[in-house]
Amino acid sequence: MTIQFTVSDVIPATPDDVYGAWLDSDGHSKMTGSPAHASTDVGGKFDAWDGYISGENLELDPGRRILQSWRAASYKDSDEDSQIEVIFEVVEGGAKVTLTHTNVPDDQGSHEPGWTTHYFEPMKAWFG
Repeated sequence: MTIQFTVSDVIPATPDDVYGAWLDSDGHSKMTGSPAHASTDVGGKFDAWDGYISGENLELDPGRRILQSWRAASYKDSDEDSQIEVIFEVVEGGAKVTLTHTNVPDDQGSHEPGWTTHYFEPMKAWFG
């Protein structure tokens, strides 16, 4: 059995800036405060949080949407990859970033608050 959830926040930057940083090794590392390797290509591999997270870019719509396979080191070998879809929208105060995480193994529920703690909060501080 798997779970899914959606989290969102407003980041004080343009959607293009947040999208660009998400897919750039240096930008991703700076906006989260942890080492990452990223790719701007569909099919490109990425890792974040010093290799704890890994995956592949499945679909990219520059400045608007990212779809990635996503896997944590804590997943069991028998667990399928999960997926994240990240939507970027212009709103007052910056970019609304909405992340939907699907196919998450049911014993990995800590991912939901982790997106706020390890992504949205550091992103707001870095872009702010």
